[in-house]
Amino acid sequence: MRVLAAMSGGVDSAVAAARMVAAGHDVTGVHLALSKNPESYRSGARGCCSLEDSHDARRAADKLGIPFYVWDFAERFHADVVEDFVAEYAAGRTPNPCLRCNEKIKFAAVLDRGLQLGFDVVATGHYARLTRSSAGQVELRRAADPAKDQSYVLGVLDAHQLAHCAFPLGDTHKTDVRAEAAALGLGVAKKPDSHDICFIPDGDTAGFLTRQLGERVGEVVDTAGRVVGSHAGHHQFTVGQRRGLHLGVPADDGRPRFVLSIEPVQNRVTVGARENLAVGVIDAIRPILAVAAAPGRWRGHVQVRAHGAPMPATVEFSADALHVELDEPCEGIAPGQAAVVYADDRVVGSATISGTR
Repeated sequence: MRVLAAMSGGVDSAVAAARMVAAGHDVTGVHLALSKNPESYRSGARGCCSLEDSHDARRAADKLGIPFYVWDFAERFHADVVEDFVAEYAAGRTPNPCLRCNEKIKFAAVLDRGLQLGFDVVATGHYARLTRSSAGQVELRRAADPAKDQSYVLGVLDAHQLAHCAFPLGDTHKTDVRAEAAALGLGVAKKPDSHDICFIPDGDTAGFLTRQLGERVGEVVDTAGRVVGSHAGHHQFTVGQRRGLHLGVPADDGRPRFVLSIEPVQNRVTVGARENLAVGVIDAIRPILAVAAAPGRWRGHVQVRAHGAPMPATVEFSADALHVELDEPCEGIAPGQAAVVYADDRVVGSATISGTR
């Protein structure tokens, strides 16, 4: 089988490529250049997107004895991920750029080009498992290592894409992966994992958004409409946020207040007590199915954050929407986040949250 191994420069993708080589496949490594100026996205050994990472990926490929190429996706990444991230915050929503990168770049642009070049699958270092159903369909499942499970950020893949993917680390724990990398003599064996948004190297999301969108002074109000503070732009906030509100008027009961809603047109942020964050119903748009067909209304679990807990719920997919009724209320669910639906440990599909109540 001809395998295109996406090599970020981190330990996981390097070991994933090594396993495909050891399995006897015809493997070619590829590193994605996502910025015209790599150091503007991240500097240091963080495992994604820097010039240093591309060098680490090349050294790993050389060690494995496989061909290696760098593909320039800088313009598409900027348009589909960075600009989308800014536009979503401007609209009062909270996007996940890693999901968008998986959807638009790693498993759309790369997979499309790979298939055109005659490759059978794209292999990555994601922690998730692929199995086959009795009908022969490829199914996406949670990883064996629950602490590293990345099935949530892969929930944007459809059934066709999953059929051309390989996740060699799905059955492995992270400590074993590092030991394997060391045994193979890979220089990235002790390289730290990346956690921050790659195009915000200093971790200051609010500052990045302000540089993109500018300052726009607005009101912070309580649930009664009383002005309790001001802000320099609604894009600096997300539903459920507590820190950085700088409120001038304390709550009547003295308790902390949280962001309850964001109104982008009025540039207004509403704050209130924590219990007001609780929602029981989620509506979502742009559904993506990881299976051939989802049942109409059924019982499953829903996850709304990369490392969030799966929540039991009644769910219903339609042609253009997902409706979720949670068994127990959940706090801090923001429009723009992804809702990924599971049947036990199997991903059924995902959709973008458009509203809660």
